[in-house]
Amino acid sequence: MNINKIIIAIDGFSSTGKSTIAKQLAKQLNYIYVDTGAMYRAVTLYAMRKNYVSDDKLLTDQLINDLENIKLSFLFNSNLGFAEMYLNNENVEREIRTIEVSKLVSKVSTIPEVRRKLVLEQQKMGTEKGIVMDGRDIGTVVFPNAELKLFMTASADKRATRRYKELLDRGDKVNYEEVLFNVQERDRIDSTRKDSPLVKADDAVEFDNSDMGLEEQFERIMSLVNDRVK
Repeated sequence: MNINKIIIAIDGFSSTGKSTIAKQLAKQLNYIYVDTGAMYRAVTLYAMRKNYVSDDKLLTDQLINDLENIKLSFLFNSNLGFAEMYLNNENVEREIRTIEVSKLVSKVSTIPEVRRKLVLEQQKMGTEKGIVMDGRDIGTVVFPNAELKLFMTASADKRATRRYKELLDRGDKVNYEEVLFNVQERDRIDSTRKDSPLVKADDAVEFDNSDMGLEEQFERIMSLVNDRVK
């Protein structure tokens, strides 16, 4: 284990730019980046394909019994500069980012057995440190002893606007009201679920980036990283 490397845990609400800052930090530090949200999205996509989950349905027992058949992995794409999500050896990076998956991922992530499976996989990834991981319970459950914990937040309107533009740029057909509702509903489900609800760790540094540029945010967070590494 490299004693000069640390674990950076980034939690926060949806569409707060957790993945963006995590990728920036990982690239700057030559750390491994893990998008845990992609893992939950991949399980959700699997459940959708198996017809275990929909807007008005969640076949919890069937999904739990099928978890052993879900194999998740990240493979680095040198052209993109980050690792993409693979579900049972299939690249699902684009498919898991759709509004359809976004609508259902919080529902699937409330299942304790799903969370336990993914938390164990995430903890294994951090045994050698030198990792940046973002999600909903990284600093509270996955790595409660992480050297640096960040909690990202922003107004629902600002987050919905960012997400809406992102989906439009991808060519998806969405409307703003639908995206805003999805953001607000995910906040509600993530914050009220019984198993590992979204909460700010007591020792996490909170960043409200509603009116903060990416450059300013990166510089402020890198300063915190340098302090922890020293």
